[in-house]
Amino acid sequence: MCGLVNGVAHQIAEHLRQRAATLGLTAAQATALRELSGPMTMRELAERMSCEPSNATFVVDKLEKQSLIERRPHPTDRRAKQLVLTPEGTALRGRLLELLGADSPLAGLTQDEQQTLQKLLERATARPATQH
Repeated sequence: MCGLVNGVAHQIAEHLRQRAATLGLTAAQATALRELSGPMTMRELAERMSCEPSNATFVVDKLEKQSLIERRPHPTDRRAKQLVLTPEGTALRGRLLELLGADSPLAGLTQDEQQTLQKLLERATARPATQH
């Protein structure tokens, strides 16, 4: 089963790389845009990207230079910044999501099957509650 999960992950990563390249993005930049579904902190984005905050910062710096992301003051934590897509970033994210949906490695599954797979993977990767 590990080989199957790894194989699917590899196919999804390659699919992302190919689609990102058509938009002039790296895979990391595309991942950040895909995951930035709304305002969030760098730490939240890094968690969603499965990387260290310093790596996410590097990616966000590049996207900010391209005017795709803005850093704004956090509404409740004055020490933090929120990452927000610019109108250009929102448009590019929309195109990216369309490209990622086309010929996806999971396209052979029905919508219900994809949702079931997502729920199963979320359960499988959930961290068990620590016991004291």
